[in-house]
Amino acid sequence: MLSSIPVFLAIASLSPLASAHIAFWHRSMYGFNVTAQTFSYDNRPVIPLQDMSFDKWWFHGHLDYPPNDGDFFELPAGGTAMSELSCDKGATSEYSSSPGGKAGYPTDYPCPGQPLSQFHTTGENDLGGCALSIAYKSDVRSVTPEDLVVFSVNQKCVWNLNTAFQVPANMPACPEGGCICAWHWIHTPDSGAEQMYMNGFKCKVTGNTGSKPLGKPGVARRCGADPANGKNDAVASNCTIGAKNPLYWDQTERNNMFEGIYSPPLYKDLYAFYDGPQNDIFQDATVGGTLQTVSNQVTSTAQSLSPHGLVASSSQAAQTTTTPAADVPVTTPASQQAEAPSTPSPSPSAAPTPEITTSAASQAPASESTKKCSRKKRSNRSKKSVGAEDVNIAARHNGIKHHNKRRLENHL
Repeated sequence: MLSSIPVFLAIASLSPLASAHIAFWHRSMYGFNVTAQTFSYDNRPVIPLQDMSFDKWWFHGHLDYPPNDGDFFELPAGGTAMSELSCDKGATSEYSSSPGGKAGYPTDYPCPGQPLSQFHTTGENDLGGCALSIAYKSDVRSVTPEDLVVFSVNQKCVWNLNTAFQVPANMPACPEGGCICAWHWIHTPDSGAEQMYMNGFKCKVTGNTGSKPLGKPGVARRCGADPANGKNDAVASNCTIGAKNPLYWDQTERNNMFEGIYSPPLYKDLYAFYDGPQNDIFQDATVGGTLQTVSNQVTSTAQSLSPHGLVASSSQAAQTTTTPAADVPVTTPASQQAEAPSTPSPSPSAAPTPEITTSAASQAPASESTKKCSRKKRSNRSKKSVGAEDVNIAARHNGIKHHNKRRLENHL
């Protein structure tokens, strides 16, 4: 009897041009129906953003492709918003509008028919986390990068297709026309080329909303423990406490992160993006500041900040499906991960098999960004640029040096 792993690999090998990467799929998103033919270049929502001008990376260049009137992604204040993150719309509940139709749905595996490398990870302990951000404006054209505030983080992203985001209690209601939100992801450096991901969507805060506005956001700082770069202890006094902008990185303009390509910024404790709702968003950003009491929160100082001192855990189980790809991983606090036994990675044998139908969207010609992701795994730690404790001048020079070196190599 044949093993399911060779069968899985055989299926994957039949689609050498299959799409990889991940997108946030919901009918409230900008670019929901964009295909590989919509633009003069492949600009599907799943395509990574790398070395792009502002108009191309901001909201993925999809501002001219808004959702239908009345389509919003709901954010229950104090509750959990369930999202669908996948390489293929056909693997989500929105499969009816996918060019190729159903492709593995229902499943909890992000990329049916594809190995882990297609969503840029080597396993459950190699995840960069992702985030949701919000701007309290209804006109997407008026939203700037500085307007968006990260309000929820899931550090296990993108391990599951069905991904839970906890929404802070007391989130204020949106204007009458709704709010503008975005999903953000930067993967770890060990599986694929450097890049970031962003999909925008219209959203509404629902339920028992609060009245206190969000604070003025600032830029996150690399303040957590960073053993890979020789920094074994966190420096809490260097953390940005309060509302924070998303991480904009590796583009040709409007970056707010300047780390080198082997030390990407991540939605992890490393940047004080703790797992779960970001309960410090109601105060202005300060470096090494004090967390103000909000509702029943306990006031903490940056100096005594524990890895999860600001937030609750976001280990919500993903939605149950009739054909689960694998057991839903349990979120383990970062401070305990070294001691906790690791949950097995989603394996090829755990992914759906006979029902996997690679959609037309997945068969689109590989873009230049897709080709870059076929580079060999970056496991040479000695080449990493040192993460900047203060995002200081040295770190910026390192980032620019590696950035220019990579571009030179690409042109050779």
